[in-house]
Amino acid sequence: MRKCIEGSNAVAQVVRLCRPGVVCAYPITPQTHIVEDLSKFKSNGEADYEYIRADSEFAAASIVLGASATGVRAYTATCSQGLLLMTEVIFTIAGLRMPIVMTVANRAISAPINIWNDQQDSMTVRDSGWIMLYAEDNQEAVDMHMLAFKVAEQTRIPVMVNMDGFVLTHTYEQVDLPDQKQVDQYLPEYIAEPGQFLDTKNPKTLGAFATPEDYLEIREDLYKDLIVSKIILKKQFAEIKKMFGRGSADLVEYYGAPKAKIIFVAMGSVIGTIKNTVDELNAEGQKTAVVKVKSFRPFPTEEVQNKLALAQFVAVIDKSVSLGQEGILATEIKACLNGKVKVQSFVAGLGGRDITRQKLKKIYKDINKKQNKTVFVK
Repeated sequence: MRKCIEGSNAVAQVVRLCRPGVVCAYPITPQTHIVEDLSKFKSNGEADYEYIRADSEFAAASIVLGASATGVRAYTATCSQGLLLMTEVIFTIAGLRMPIVMTVANRAISAPINIWNDQQDSMTVRDSGWIMLYAEDNQEAVDMHMLAFKVAEQTRIPVMVNMDGFVLTHTYEQVDLPDQKQVDQYLPEYIAEPGQFLDTKNPKTLGAFATPEDYLEIREDLYKDLIVSKIILKKQFAEIKKMFGRGSADLVEYYGAPKAKIIFVAMGSVIGTIKNTVDELNAEGQKTAVVKVKSFRPFPTEEVQNKLALAQFVAVIDKSVSLGQEGILATEIKACLNGKVKVQSFVAGLGGRDITRQKLKKIYKDINKKQNKTVFVK
């Protein structure tokens, strides 16, 4: 069913259709509309999950951890300072291998206080052990949530679906929403395997004390499973494409002139603006393209290398920055290409500042200059 619908409501609708057993969250802008709608579904009798409004984001993360540990499908949402307050539990959820799905409505973090969009919040917990996906538009956000539950439950790794706050969460777009039958066909009922959850009939310890003789191997297992999850992610993106006729199986997508020498790289909703800019530049006789990274963790190293193999200059558009270093995505791209291509870090859109086509065209002109410093786009 195609609807013109707010991004937050679209996500709430698809989460409801995924039949979670427990939904728990604490309201924080711009995530609030998602959990408000999930609360309405429950109060209106349209959903049978247990809905809990926690007294903080730390409590919300702890509650969905506990719910998942009992063997039920669990969901939460947050952003910005709320995500940072969850940090201790975020690491614990991954370490315990709880297949939780969380939406992060990306928003700048303090100080100074700012409620608008950038991606600094999720980048702060990038090493917590979660699969991290970034949506270009609301349709992709809807599809990623269906996929997230399935991948989390197959890998025993939690999944964070990132969608830009306000830019997507509060924007009305045409979205194809699946019905309950379609979601049930794609995402079967979650039945946790014995030994993977707390059960008085089959006692199990989760997150036991680990000595130096055990801890390294446990972390190595999570590391290896995250790498392997790339295969499962691509398989499930392909399944979404097959069932619903949209999207791509690739974790990295290329758009623009074939064999372009100057290529933008980015994640999230800015991809739409970059695509428009690429179209304009190519119409003017330039040859350029954009590479969209859909999965930041696990990082699709080989896919990035393939998409950028013929580039001479790469402009990485980051909506986050590692203070004292450079844009965070830029660091990853440089590590992939190992000095074979000139990669420059452009930090843009912090605190919700607009990233316009004019700014992107200036980056296009500047990228072939002999400089390698991080540029804050103003």
